[in-house]
Amino acid sequence: MVAVLPARRDLEIVRLLGWYRIPLRRAPKVIHVDAVAFYQTGDFGPEHRWQIEHFAEVRGHELTTRRELFRDEPDHPHAAEEYYKLALGPLQTLPQPLPAGGWKRITFLYTTGGQFLTARTINDLVVRSEERQVLWRSLREHALKGGEYQPEDLPEIAVDPAILTLLGQLNI
Repeated sequence: MVAVLPARRDLEIVRLLGWYRIPLRRAPKVIHVDAVAFYQTGDFGPEHRWQIEHFAEVRGHELTTRRELFRDEPDHPHAAEEYYKLALGPLQTLPQPLPAGGWKRITFLYTTGGQFLTARTINDLVVRSEERQVLWRSLREHALKGGEYQPEDLPEIAVDPAILTLLGQLNI
């Protein structure tokens, strides 16, 4: 999964504390994934913005509040909101960053390990055509094995072939 690092502070939390947070209200349907790659926003400056430079293994997750994550900010406006806290392995750096190209706004993006290892840009991470069905089945099975979801909680994804054709024409 690709996730957003909105600020440099978030990269330091990942690097030093070994966790990443996702607001529950914005979380993707499945967070039980093997690894997370981090998309860096404009906050990272001209040399590091709008690209993926780092990733980490996901070792587990829990639901908590922002107040528990940032005990030094008990009065933050979002202190009572719920967040997923992903426990991470060591932060890894890619040999070559994956630039966003035309993509600037990314929230969450699922991809495969094979595509991640061979990608040259973020666009190369997009799972297309019949591989998309395989990816969704794999995510669903992985989440069910983790025992955190019931089958009715997870979407059955059936992609209309016409939509896939249109996405291909748009190079999405």
